[in-house]
Amino acid sequence: MDIFLVCVFLPLVTVAWGQYSDYYYGPYNYGDNDEWVNVYRQSFNFQCPHGQVIVAVRSVFSKKEGSDRLWNYACMPASQSLGEPTECWWEEINRAGTEWYQTCSNNGLVAGFQSQYFPSVLDREWQFYCCRYSRRCPYSCWLTTEYPGHYGEDMDMMMYTYDYYIRGATTTFSAVHRDRQWKFIVCRMTDYDCPFQNV
Repeated sequence: MDIFLVCVFLPLVTVAWGQYSDYYYGPYNYGDNDEWVNVYRQSFNFQCPHGQVIVAVRSVFSKKEGSDRLWNYACMPASQSLGEPTECWWEEINRAGTEWYQTCSNNGLVAGFQSQYFPSVLDREWQFYCCRYSRRCPYSCWLTTEYPGHYGEDMDMMMYTYDYYIRGATTTFSAVHRDRQWKFIVCRMTDYDCPFQNV
């Protein structure tokens, strides 16, 4: 009887999995040979290809290298329902050595990062590269858990659900560890144009 039930339900599970499997991103391609986008204590500028957004962030920390991190990012095309990006821009700079909270203005999605290292504070300043898709609006937003889980640890944040997008982040800075913890702001986007925008 158990084998009969397996034979009946296995095809149903397979069909259901096939219908919904595209709602899972990963595994991510972090670029050629998984190389880092920066070297320690140096500036970097990373932008996804046109029409793509950030879906994964990876980083390793080194105290002996100025309490700095190596960074890498993975991009994926935005949902076809959003269409093509209508404009892209760099947000305001988030200063080194301070805590900050920032979302992309104008309902934008994060499509890149720019950073400069400051040896005087053993920290980096940051800018988000944001892209707007027509007049689509965010909804059902939430904060991820902290990445990394503890200061000084490796970091590997991945978006596992399709149609959720990174819109910004909030970070805390430890003056003791000279490291940051990140919580990413993640939202869905409407399939229709909205009459309003965030600032």
